[in-house]
This record gives sequence, structure tokens and C-alpha cells, in this order.
Amino acid sequence: MHLFFDLDGTLTDSSPGIIRCINHALLEIGHEPVAGDRLLGMIGTPLATIFQTLLGSTDTVLRDRAVSAYRTRFNDAGIFENALFPGIANALDALHRDGHSLQIVTAKPAVSARRVAAIFGIARFFEAVHGAAPGDGSCDKADLVGEALQVAGGDHRQAMMIGDRAEDVRAARAHDVAAVAVGWGYGSRQELEDAGPAYVAETVAQLVDWVRTAGKRVSAESVP
Repeated sequence: MHLFFDLDGTLTDSSPGIIRCINHALLEIGHEPVAGDRLLGMIGTPLATIFQTLLGSTDTVLRDRAVSAYRTRFNDAGIFENALFPGIANALDALHRDGHSLQIVTAKPAVSARRVAAIFGIARFFEAVHGAAPGDGSCDKADLVGEALQVAGGDHRQAMMIGDRAEDVRAARAHDVAAVAVGWGYGSRQELEDAGPAYVAETVAQLVDWVRTAGKRVSAESVP
């Protein structure tokens, strides 16, 4: 199977750094900071959308200033205010040893995602990393799933998207790719269920077990 993993909220708990970077950016452009519990539900959304919502404005110049301020702090400090969720490193190792091909699909800039993977020593598990281009704060995650699918050879039946937000599920369904939601991230259970994933894994162990079962089923169905 080709497994496409979201990053923030799925592989890493990046909320401390992201929340601090958002509020730093708001202060930089003269706005009041926002409570962390409000921002938590926005993680995984493109930065342009986050700041447009928080500013209540369609002023693209102001929005882009906020995005720039965010990225400056993130690259200097926020990237380190982050941690792998418990069990993720072992899960990636197990799935990789099982023969699955792994890719990262994230709204975060691809260059930042590669740095995060390197910092936590998990880069070796991934065949490719797909993310926003430099300066693009509003990438479409469905486009990124499409890129990952091309690397995977284009067979949607052999692919699976794993993420913590409804956006991940919708991006997968845009390409008829199976979507698995994880319950330890930033999306609410209601959000995930409403999106209609094939499965919701409450724990990392459940995720590994479900992928292994699905992989065996797909392999059996592919035998003439």
C-alpha cells in the first residue's frame, strides 16, 4: 500500500509552536492575540485561510504580512516547539518494514515539512514529501494528494490518506483514495465522522492494525 500521512496533528503535536507563531504574527501586524483553544481547531488549515478568518478581512496585503511574520518565527523557533505523538516512530518503522511506501502530504511548506521529518529522525521512512510551495499560503490539499498519487503510480486502490482533519478526508475522496482519520489530532470526532472516512483510528496501534488488515485485503483482491 501507498500511505499518505498528514503531518501536523497526525505525526507531530505541533500545536505549541503553531499557536505561538500565529499570535506572534497577529501582534506584528497590530492585532490582539487569540486564545489557544480557538486556534487549535484551525491547525492543518492553510495559513492564508487562518489569517483571513482571524483578521475578518479579505485584505491580501495584511494577510500576506501575517503569513510572512508567522513563517519567520516558525523557521527560527516554532519548528522546534513540536514533538512526535507517542508511538508514531515505532508505527512508521513497522509499516515501512511491512513493505508499505510512505509519503507526507501536508499544507505546511514542503521545505519545513522536510526539516521537521529530519529533526525527528523519521525522514528515512518517506519516499516523498508534498507540501505548499514557498510563498503559497493557500495550497489545495487535494492537489497534493494528486501529486502523491502520481508518485505512487496512479492506482487509487493501492493508496490511503491518513490525517486528523476533515480536509484530509475530502482531499482523499477527491481522488477516490481511501481516507483514514486519526482521533489523537486536532479535528473533533464530529468533524471527522461528518467527513465520512473509511475508518477512525483512536490510537496509533489501531491505525497500524487497520492498515495491515486493509493491505492484506487489497493484496488478496489483486490476485487474478
